[in-house]
Amino acid sequence: MNTTEFEMKKVYSEASGAMSVVDSNIRMRMNEYGLFEESLIDDNSEISQTAVFVSPNLNKETNESEVAEKLYAGDSGISFDERIGYYHSTYVGHVLEGDYRNNASSGGMATWVFKELFDNNLIDYVIHVKKNSDSNSNQMFKYDISSSIKEIKEGAKTRYYPVEISEVMDKVKEQPGRYAIIGIPSFIYSVRLLAMTDPIFKERIKYTIGLVCGHQKSTKFSESMAFQVGIKPGDLKDIDFRHKLLDRPASSYAVKMTGLIDGEMKTVVKPKSELYGQNWGWGFFKPTASDFTDDVFNETADLVVGDAWLPEYTTDSQGNNIVIVRNKEIDNLIKKAMKSQLIKMDVVDKEIIFKSQASHYRHTHDELAYRLHVKDKEKEWRPSKRVSANPNLSKTRQEIQDLRKIISDQSHILYQEAVIRNDFNYFVKQMTQHTSRYTALYKTINRRDRFKRFLKMKPHEIFSKLMKRLKK
Repeated sequence: MNTTEFEMKKVYSEASGAMSVVDSNIRMRMNEYGLFEESLIDDNSEISQTAVFVSPNLNKETNESEVAEKLYAGDSGISFDERIGYYHSTYVGHVLEGDYRNNASSGGMATWVFKELFDNNLIDYVIHVKKNSDSNSNQMFKYDISSSIKEIKEGAKTRYYPVEISEVMDKVKEQPGRYAIIGIPSFIYSVRLLAMTDPIFKERIKYTIGLVCGHQKSTKFSESMAFQVGIKPGDLKDIDFRHKLLDRPASSYAVKMTGLIDGEMKTVVKPKSELYGQNWGWGFFKPTASDFTDDVFNETADLVVGDAWLPEYTTDSQGNNIVIVRNKEIDNLIKKAMKSQLIKMDVVDKEIIFKSQASHYRHTHDELAYRLHVKDKEKEWRPSKRVSANPNLSKTRQEIQDLRKIISDQSHILYQEAVIRNDFNYFVKQMTQHTSRYTALYKTINRRDRFKRFLKMKPHEIFSKLMKRLKK
């Protein structure tokens, strides 16, 4: 691939850093919008085929389904679902043992599994995201390697923050051992592709833990929340994106921010409902690549954890995880811990797992067909995906997709202007022109849905509902 073609296509890259691992002409840099991107050292050289291969959205040679089939299809007793992929078991629950759940964003399962792999002498190291210890760096979080339970716990929380793996994967090549890694779908898939190109990675990466991820965020997401509580851009020192509020449902968490306010170091805890930009459907500060993945349930990961966004579980303020297990060894560890009451896991049907992420699946997978169609109609290059381009989407849903793109694109540009003006309200005012339209569209959908439900009701159900309203 020549440099001109690469510069055009790299906006679709997941920016995991995998390309930089295999091509010395590529390095990772943070752009003006707070997103990692690939940068060429020599603009006149070709991009290697290996680099193209390890990039999920540039690779045309294979896909997640084919890689997952090679990894799991031969396992005895494994099941398959087109939406969630291969699985031995599906659970919903949380960790009872120790403080894993208290220190986690949700049920604590990811960190606990790492501990179990250590305790059973199955790994030597964990590759995960931790607070950046380099005081000279503006990057708050980065991928790093841990070799103890204490170190692993430091990376227990969810980070809605851009990271990349090039530096840490270079360390894996230099340092023999057995590794487990955690990441979002495109990152885990890129690690699988790296393992297909380099026997060292294949040998040393023993286990992959996958996260369910709505979309990636730029550094401006955290910065914008701090801006709202008086911590100016550049003065934020630490952030907990998922601070639990024990008197509220798990979905009603807070954001805990530490930084300089009027020259003093202060910590502010703010419920997410009081922070502008927390509506995940708006897609503030989202990279283009996030709208061009069709892997919702991290199909190439040995174990998948996500939030149990289900009515029967969200009332528990401490949080619960959905869990998909594709690796038999990990499944055995979970089953053993369930018997010992170290964890509380409900064995659930695959439909429960899907239901917990139904809206995420609709946007990421189902409605990707429309986004691909738009690119084809505009005669623009776009990644080759398992979903086929198709315009067959309701008019309202098309409008929502179009508006989400506008909102995402404008959030990067308008926030930059708000920082220059030192006025966050400018950002709110300008973005509200778009988000108000978005809210109106959803009100239209909700009215339509209520009317459809009304038409399906039987006469006695309508009468009963009317009587309840009259009593109020």
